[in-house]
Amino acid sequence: MAAHVTPKFHNDMGLAVIEIGAREFECIGAQPPFDHPHVYLDMGDDNEMVCPYCSTLYRHDANLGSGEARPADALLK
Repeated sequence: MAAHVTPKFHNDMGLAVIEIGAREFECIGAQPPFDHPHVYLDMGDDNEMVCPYCSTLYRHDANLGSGEARPADALLK
């Protein structure tokens, strides 16, 4: 059985928009210990989604891989 890893993104930089390659992901707000509850978000067929906790706008970019972001530092490693 293959394991599906849901990418996690953060917004320590305080950006209004983060572009990501995933449509299903988790937002954690800022990096711990300043994170908000880790929330699973699913864009479905939409190209944008706002995190209900930190109001970061995540925008899907089909040119990015599912575990990639612009800026790259927004991916929690």
